Amino acid sequence: MEFSIKSGHPEKQRTACVVVGVYEPRRLSDVAQKIDEISQGHLSFILRRGDLEGKIGQTLLLHNVPGTLADRVLLVGCGRERELGETQYRKVIATAIRTLHETGSMEAVCYLTELNVRSRDTTWRIRQAVETAHASLYEFNELKSKNTKEDMRRPLRKIVFSVASRRELSLAESACREAEKIAEGVKLAKDLGNLPSNICTPAYLVQQAQKLCENHENKLSCQVLEQADMENEGMNALLAVAKGSEQPPHLIILEYNKEGKKNEAPFVLVGKGVTFDSGGISIKPSKDMDQMKFDMCGAASVLGTLLAVVELELPLYVVGIIPTVENLPSGNATKPGDIVTSLSGQTIEILNTDAEGRLILCDALTYAENEYKPEVMIDIATLTGACVVALGKHAHGLMSNHHPLTNDLLNASKFSGDRAWELPLWDDYQEQLDTHFADVANIGGREGSAITAACFLSRFIKKCHWAHLDIAGTAWLTAKKEKGATGRPVPLLTQYLIDRSKMSSNNVATEAPVVSEEE
Repeated sequence: MEFSIKSGHPEKQRTACVVVGVYEPRRLSDVAQKIDEISQGHLSFILRRGDLEGKIGQTLLLHNVPGTLADRVLLVGCGRERELGETQYRKVIATAIRTLHETGSMEAVCYLTELNVRSRDTTWRIRQAVETAHASLYEFNELKSKNTKEDMRRPLRKIVFSVASRRELSLAESACREAEKIAEGVKLAKDLGNLPSNICTPAYLVQQAQKLCENHENKLSCQVLEQADMENEGMNALLAVAKGSEQPPHLIILEYNKEGKKNEAPFVLVGKGVTFDSGGISIKPSKDMDQMKFDMCGAASVLGTLLAVVELELPLYVVGIIPTVENLPSGNATKPGDIVTSLSGQTIEILNTDAEGRLILCDALTYAENEYKPEVMIDIATLTGACVVALGKHAHGLMSNHHPLTNDLLNASKFSGDRAWELPLWDDYQEQLDTHFADVANIGGREGSAITAACFLSRFIKKCHWAHLDIAGTAWLTAKKEKGATGRPVPLLTQYLIDRSKMSSNNVATEAPVVSEEE
């Protein structure tokens, strides 16, 4: 898909289709009014007939509109003008892109990016339009014997997004570039998440990390700790999870821009990479167990974010760490009640082998802090069903030991549309992890279990600023039309790092603006 930016009159566009908005009830947007004037009321006449009300999700494709050079004009419902917020805008863009794709328009000039969205400027509208377009057209057909793309005679190949003034072209083009790189990272995360676990094994994740480095030589480096290396390190919590599987565990370490920023503390991203989670001896119910291939989406988001960061050439030192294992039952598997000594020296009573993500993460976090002394460390994990119950599929659960870091992540989440919600990380919850037989238990009971999971991880953080993103509800969707990995939180993490790079360049004014949560 090719994207570009331009400024120009809609009636003068020689293209397969011009896309404009219609507000509810039957009210033309500013650009649509220009076409209406040049066509001597053609659009107004059609709306008066009642062919389009203007509700979100509605479209009307017109051919040979008088006075225009485009083959077609697509009218897209935008809802009520005063209610056009961020979520509605993305729905409008998605509707337009899908309609263009399904109706045979190989190219289009889209004027929806000139709509007035509450509290948002042109840069944001372009960013969201490009990212939404990529998301709307995403398909995962790699494992189908017949590729559906071959059946489509005229797929959408080029979209031009319009800005109202030529003065906005430079900023809009920059926003388009950022969006395309973020979308590349999201696609990588989606593709990895959607693969079945017989293909996407821990070894496969290693191969993908190495391939990423090969494609970006001299910018990204990769190191892999094998099982023997981790045994020598003392990563017994991580190794305990892998004992039931024939697939050996790995710890993948990726470094970006190390030489360019060798004297600076890095930003470290740690992603949970359980390529299949049966629950181990504490085995899960069979219903929906197929979805446990998505338990490596934290790892996928780290790879996707690093791809975006490398492509954007951000002036930061970023480290990605991925502990990757399979969690299966066998005669060698860890049993409920077993006690292991973690890399930190703390002993852990494993009361439930299905609370495995925190076990691989705690050793990875200890390793990261010991080796890199990071400025900031963020872990990303499909960690708890409790977070799904609390926040559903819309927001990541965010917990942190540092309020400014929390605010920075929430700010990035609002700007990117990849939203997170802060949950408390109070000491009151820590006592739920107490046990008679070890330093800490790996579960703390049903009450507040998304929080106690984060409390468990917090015990393995010494001094660094740390945040935990629980993406159990947001990493994949289960609806028939949308089933599959979402690629989140690649947009949030990339935006956070973009903001940090602008701060490091003493350009605070360009950081994503703080806005209130949409009502």
